Amino acid sequence: MPTSSRKKQKQGRDTAVQGTNDSSVVSKVSAAAQGYFQDAYLQHFVCKVARRAPLINRGYYVRWRAVDHCVRRFLHITENCPKRQILSLGAGFDSLYFRLQADEALDRAVVFEVDFPDVSRRKAALINSNIALRSMLEPHLPSPTGSVYVSSGQYHLLGVDVREESQVKEALGAAGLDWVAPTLVLSEVVLTYMETQWSDAVISWVAKLLPQSLFVIYEQIHPHDPFGQIMQDHFLKLNSTLHALRQYPDTAAQRHRFLDKGWEQCVCLDMNVFYLGLVPEEERCRVESLEPFDEYEEWHQKCSHYFILTASRGSLTAQALLTHAPVSPVPSTCPSWSPIALSVRPIPVCMEGLGMATSLVGPGQVLLTGGSSRGGRGAVTRMLFRSQEGWRSVSVEPSLDFGVRLYHSVTCLSGGGIVVYGGRSSPLNPIRGLFRATLDSGGPQGPLHSEDQDTVKLCVEQMVCTGDPPPARWRHTASVVSHNGKDFLFVFGGKNESEVVLGDGYFLCQDQQHWTEIPVEGAAPEARHSHSACSYQGGVVVFGGLDRRGVPLGDTVVLRPKERGFCWERIEVQPSPVPRYSHSAHVIGEKLLVVGGVWLHSDGVPGGVIINLTTCSSVEFSLDTTSVPWPLMLHSFCSELTDPEEPELLLMGGGGNCFSFGTHFNPQPVTVDLTPVLE
Repeated sequence: MPTSSRKKQKQGRDTAVQGTNDSSVVSKVSAAAQGYFQDAYLQHFVCKVARRAPLINRGYYVRWRAVDHCVRRFLHITENCPKRQILSLGAGFDSLYFRLQADEALDRAVVFEVDFPDVSRRKAALINSNIALRSMLEPHLPSPTGSVYVSSGQYHLLGVDVREESQVKEALGAAGLDWVAPTLVLSEVVLTYMETQWSDAVISWVAKLLPQSLFVIYEQIHPHDPFGQIMQDHFLKLNSTLHALRQYPDTAAQRHRFLDKGWEQCVCLDMNVFYLGLVPEEERCRVESLEPFDEYEEWHQKCSHYFILTASRGSLTAQALLTHAPVSPVPSTCPSWSPIALSVRPIPVCMEGLGMATSLVGPGQVLLTGGSSRGGRGAVTRMLFRSQEGWRSVSVEPSLDFGVRLYHSVTCLSGGGIVVYGGRSSPLNPIRGLFRATLDSGGPQGPLHSEDQDTVKLCVEQMVCTGDPPPARWRHTASVVSHNGKDFLFVFGGKNESEVVLGDGYFLCQDQQHWTEIPVEGAAPEARHSHSACSYQGGVVVFGGLDRRGVPLGDTVVLRPKERGFCWERIEVQPSPVPRYSHSAHVIGEKLLVVGGVWLHSDGVPGGVIINLTTCSSVEFSLDTTSVPWPLMLHSFCSELTDPEEPELLLMGGGGNCFSFGTHFNPQPVTVDLTPVLE
């Protein structure tokens, strides 16, 4: 390639990277405007304040909080030093200096910011034209010279390419950087946009030139799982490739990277560990109450794909390193992994949806209700039907509309038909009431008596129930249990607009349609939502879920029928399964099959686990998705065992809002061959 063409490509990539600054500052302003953190100066760097989605606001909050935590810790450790410095590489339109100056936190401290000349030039113009920003600097500033665009007593803004070591060193020296003073070096999603050879060089020369320094970096990790693939594709489309991910894909690799490049100590935490371990519970509660929120899966995945790292040179700055913060609960033992990976194959049927609920209404007949898709939240009811030619989608005409609902439950009744309960239309609007539905027989051969039939009728009626009903909820479970020869619908857990998690249980007598009080002994399970509950020996086996703190659970609890009622019994499974939520589960004989879900760490994303309810043992297994041509996200999905004679699991829907990288829907159902784990 000619030199001129390569230069144009490089310029194009540099311009694209500069564009990430503009979108980033808008998102930070949105989070500040909603009260996630206090920053009166960010707004002056955007033309207009735009409100982002709650997930984006939370994501930028935890980023801001992590950087602020490290900066404040450094300033505290160095408070008795005659001089200390902050060097921000690729600072963009960050307001760090103005915020710290307003907080009177920069005593004997100087802030140096370095970015591309175009970015620094734009920032200098904004500062000089804004009274609030200008008032935070000395009244009489020298005229810009060379690479220095703003030069005040405690603030220097430089325009130079960070990759050019000699130019950066010269510009910083001219601006007055003290090479021996304690210095915090900040890189907030900057180095990863450089080719790895350049970012490695930056890490090395900073260690070489600053013997008393703390490097703070916030970046992406885990490129290979579904969320990571979508994240990479997003930045690739923006012409802003995430280079460092290839060579340094996880926190361990990043830590070794810094140690190998001249840094003496290093601590690297993913953002789930930081948020749950280093943000006080009171602060987390405050943040989590700011906006209606129901995107837990996406939040945990976003946090598992970003890290905050501190690396130190010198004994003083080592005191400012992040502390290791254990997040509990964690498995008491290492999970047992099967060497077998279960085969996953797509089904050639177009069908997508998040937060749906399904039910097997007949052999090879799966009813799908509610959920949201590319077309928005819909009340469309569909059916997947397996004929001799394979699976196909069939339209359903309900006699009564179920309405818009997500994260509801659909339960097969022992006498036939289904019950639809709960769900939400938005995080502020739970759905109340129950519906009973049965397929119209359509003739002697059943509801689907023709291979060419493309529509079935569903008879739906709203149930009028007596007794004290449960509070409205979603992300709950509803399972059939038996007591004294009668069947009950047992509703357990979930959440609603006023409760983060629910731990109550309610019994609905199917015959009398009456909410009935039945004695339940034993210690009730911890309150949770997004768990699983499967009918088992007249009772229910509950697994996993998300607790009140937002931490996944990995416990197995059985509600067993007794002569006078029921009794909760905890099963101590060894080795402990990987905790998870937003999974699916089925009882097959004496085995509990759990598939998919979300866990806090990307490298622990569950494939599945078989829990033997008799021996109280468990074996984790992975899924072979090489035949699936898209990233398979197994949360907010549904599953059904479609034929008791065939060990095959049908997975439908799933996906999620991948932070600011776009929403992903699994476009087709897939099947999982269970034969290897059920033999």
